[in-house]
Amino acid sequence: MDDILELADRLWTGESEISSAHPLAVNGGLSEVAPRTAYVASFARVSAFSTDDGLLLVDTGHELAAPGIHAAVRAWDPGRLNTAVFSHGHIDHVSGVTVFEAEAAGAGWPAPVVVAHEALPARFDRYRMTAGYNALINRRQFQLASLEWPTEYRYPDRTYRDRLELDVGGERFELHHARGETDDHTWTYVPGRKVLCPGDLFIWCSPNAGNPQKVQRYPLEWARALREMADLDVELMLPGHGFPVLGAARVRRALSETAELLESLVSQSLDLMNGGARLDDLLHGVVPPAHLMDRPYLKPVYDEPEFVVRNIWRLYGGWYDGNPANLLPAPEAALAAELAALSGGARRLAGRALELLAAGELRLAGHLAELAALAAPGDRETAEARASVFAARADEATSTMARGIFSHAASESDKGAGGPP
Repeated sequence: MDDILELADRLWTGESEISSAHPLAVNGGLSEVAPRTAYVASFARVSAFSTDDGLLLVDTGHELAAPGIHAAVRAWDPGRLNTAVFSHGHIDHVSGVTVFEAEAAGAGWPAPVVVAHEALPARFDRYRMTAGYNALINRRQFQLASLEWPTEYRYPDRTYRDRLELDVGGERFELHHARGETDDHTWTYVPGRKVLCPGDLFIWCSPNAGNPQKVQRYPLEWARALREMADLDVELMLPGHGFPVLGAARVRRALSETAELLESLVSQSLDLMNGGARLDDLLHGVVPPAHLMDRPYLKPVYDEPEFVVRNIWRLYGGWYDGNPANLLPAPEAALAAELAALSGGARRLAGRALELLAAGELRLAGHLAELAALAAPGDRETAEARASVFAARADEATSTMARGIFSHAASESDKGAGGPP
């Protein structure tokens, strides 16, 4: 594996494509990226700071990766874990403390202190209430059929509201709250080292501000936090996913342009909403700035700007999409049966879906394939058409989220379900 700073430079300059190094993939082990500062390129990145009184970690990884993260950190620095900062409560960032706690207990060291924003415990409480749902949606998103959602969490020992300064080993670590991908987000600034850990506010791709299966995100507050970070004296940025960004000019540009993208999506969406547009008008009328979508760190390889627009509508406009037929709708299957009857049967709808697929009209094909499957659940021919259409949609998709959902739809039809459960 190449040095992660060299890989980051090649991605920034375009010498390597981001598609060859997905920011949510495991991209290597631990790299010392600055004096006494390391970066662990697990699924969720871990930033490690060696101090005169032990280690401070920003995030601790997923529980499945925790033993490897611990071993990598131990090979780099033998000091005890003094403090762990959770950038937010997503499970891939917060599940690795127990390995260090067990080590501390065995060695007779003081237990590590976990610090997070005050909204994080409520997230853990919600995860416990929705464990089944979260297992289902993450199986779809990541195509992991055996994924189980945890119900036990390491709650923080210390929380804060707006800002908190920590002194660890005589060094200052500044924690700042921002609503963005989550309501409990913390970004960390280490002024003595000129290092910034933005968490998932920057992840080397189009911002994850629109995930279709997750709770509300906050794009405008996210953009404000990015601009606040861009004004700091930073030479090295260590994000929650992706790759380090080295050099003040690059850090400032990455943060500012991510903010610009979010601001543009919000501004365009609100202009249309204020003019009386429906959600459908926003989905097909809001266009992200082309010069930003060309940036190697803003490619839609995980989330998509169109999904962000939906979240903006939900944030400012509620769930009603402007179509009165959707306010108190008929059951989807009843509508599908009626349209199938009008068109000559569910298989006619399925056949037309395949014609549209062949013509490259994948969005329309998806609608008709789904209607056909709903109108004739269990019918093999409609199931095969639905599988073909959504497999093609998955192949065309650029984002992890779209690809996961389309692949799941194709898979359930391949198994003979005919339509959605």
